[in-house]
Amino acid sequence: MRKITAGLFTSVDGVVGEPQTWHFPYFCEELGAAVGEQLGSADTILFGRVTYDSFAGAWPAREEAGEQDAQMAKAIGDARKIVVSHSPLEFTWRNSEQLQGGLVEGVRALKAEPGEGAIGLSGSVSVLRQLLAANLVDELHLYVHPVAVRKGIRLFEDADTPIPLTLLSCTAFKSGTVHMVYGPSEGPALENQDPVAAKIENDYQGA
Repeated sequence: MRKITAGLFTSVDGVVGEPQTWHFPYFCEELGAAVGEQLGSADTILFGRVTYDSFAGAWPAREEAGEQDAQMAKAIGDARKIVVSHSPLEFTWRNSEQLQGGLVEGVRALKAEPGEGAIGLSGSVSVLRQLLAANLVDELHLYVHPVAVRKGIRLFEDADTPIPLTLLSCTAFKSGTVHMVYGPSEGPALENQDPVAAKIENDYQGA
């Protein structure tokens, strides 16, 4: 079974929308290397249409220019790119295709394909939300920037059902950005909860 790794820039207050307006002051070599490892190592990349259009409008030109990020641009260009959309699409960027069928069913089929390469996901918030709800994301990479944006789209919307996660790793960069990697979880092991912590929680809920 292939795994899905998703990456998002986020503020400390959970905003993921329009990162171009607040992300760049915190960019550093450590962050670039982490993003490159998560996305550049994938042989298949899944996109929502808006994110795909943004990538297609930038990365081919970067590859052609042959500058510092040309290697990353070539890796993305060489990868199989699958776009989620309800409308028929036409592509000019190489190795691009449209996801067939419904999102959840189509992604389950992708994960079941032979091979060991990861399926990367960058941005594409609406797609990511649905895959998280369906428990199809194996690694959620959140690059938490030390800024409260205070307005904009957040990854998680209000809903009745929580999505439990487990922390796989946590790395702080010199810029102040924290790279947190989460995986799926069945929820906290309440039977192993510290009794003092449990009493505090019960007292808090009863307050």
